[in-house]
Amino acid sequence: MKILSSAALAGLALAGIAAAPGQLSATSHHVVNAAMHRDGPDGRGRVVSAKKIAGLSREQTASYLDEMNFGSPEPRYGIDEYAVVYRTVTPAGAPTTASGLLVLPRSEDRTLRTVAYEHGTNATRLDAATTSAESYDRAAAALVAGAGFGAVAPDYLGLGLGPGHHPYMDHASETTASLDMLRAARAVAADHGRSLTSKVRVTGFSQGGAAAMALGRALQARGELAALAPISGPYDVEHAEIPVGLHGDQLSPQEVTFYLGYWITSMNRLHHFYTSPSEAFQKPYSETVETLFDGDHSAPQIVAGLPATPQELLRPEFAARLDHPDGSLARAMRENDDTCSSWRPRVPIRIFAAHGDKDVAILNARHCQAQLRQHRVDAPLTDVGATDHTGSAFRSMPQVVRWFASL
Repeated sequence: MKILSSAALAGLALAGIAAAPGQLSATSHHVVNAAMHRDGPDGRGRVVSAKKIAGLSREQTASYLDEMNFGSPEPRYGIDEYAVVYRTVTPAGAPTTASGLLVLPRSEDRTLRTVAYEHGTNATRLDAATTSAESYDRAAAALVAGAGFGAVAPDYLGLGLGPGHHPYMDHASETTASLDMLRAARAVAADHGRSLTSKVRVTGFSQGGAAAMALGRALQARGELAALAPISGPYDVEHAEIPVGLHGDQLSPQEVTFYLGYWITSMNRLHHFYTSPSEAFQKPYSETVETLFDGDHSAPQIVAGLPATPQELLRPEFAARLDHPDGSLARAMRENDDTCSSWRPRVPIRIFAAHGDKDVAILNARHCQAQLRQHRVDAPLTDVGATDHTGSAFRSMPQVVRWFASL
């Protein structure tokens, strides 16, 4: 899911952390000749543009990562970052475009091991990895590339430089956008004399934890998955995240309110839970909640426009439907709650979570591990401790990078 720390609630960027000042200005613009590269079906993955947005020495990379709370492991290389716009499809299969970040290490290796990083909840177009130097997701990709990998970080649909609404937590469209970003990233890397391996190590945080599992499933079906390391993902919305969020005391009510507002309005566009927002949300929020999650409002604006608890946001009868979903509501949950249960990973996998997380209940990770065990998959779960949601990422990502490097 998202990074919405107390600092973010006070008015900072969604990640709640600051970038190294002056280091990430745009440095050049380059449009790839996409006709030279192999596209996917219907032109999917074709590069529309690729803009270099940063070039950092190893020392600058280390300073940036340190300021972004990723001081370890120390980067081995400087990095070059590219914002890529490419062709993909909507959830309905119609042509559209999306954006993503490609980060290449300044190493001598012409062939780079590929890491796909799936980002966490972001409700604001301009807070994506391609559009914000303060983005945690840009820093995570920099951490990966500084270790010598080719880092590919899709923005998904409707975020960054992509048009339309973001279909939040729709794992099918996260997967298509990610697969097409991998195609585009290989084209951009080739244009710079580099090659990204077809075998992909996949990680992701929060929303991106479940998205990483879904992408891993698709990559394995193509013979292109190397390893999986999801972090703090909401893998079981129906049986873990919603029950704990609505009835437990582990999660922050304000964070739960944010997630539910985003999830309900987004999923309604795909699954049609309601005709009018007043069927799901109480007044006055029913009049503004869809606009708040239009992709153009900042995190502080969204938080200011929502109540402090989900009970104040939701109509009691709709909250009861969340407890006992049926019809389209049940389909929306169950079509997206199968990322750990519907397949058997045949690659090394490790799951990371934190029992102190106030945004995503660690019960999600435990359910994921149990579902994988039913398929006879050994998926060790690392509990990174009594830290919050953002802290789980800061503690987990360095371990993921070291593990990926050891494989």
